[in-house]
Amino acid sequence: MKASVDNPPLVLPPALAAEVEAAAAEEHRPVLDVLHDVIERGLEERRWQRLLAFGAGHARALGVTEEDVPRLIAEFREEQRQARE
Repeated sequence: MKASVDNPPLVLPPALAAEVEAAAAEEHRPVLDVLHDVIERGLEERRWQRLLAFGAGHARALGVTEEDVPRLIAEFREEQRQARE
């Protein structure tokens, strides 16, 4: 990815840069590989949190509570089992 006005080069605070460099040294990996993994994990966590929020919103809209979930799962599995018979 090239740097541009909209996408400036990544600059880390010294303490964070030192921590990333230490992690890279400990893992015997290039700093850029460690940064790539950290960014990917962060984005994956963000996607997961957005999915959870989406599901929670739909559950609220349907009036489904956390206590309902085991019963709903059991009902769904029973329906699926009966459909296979």
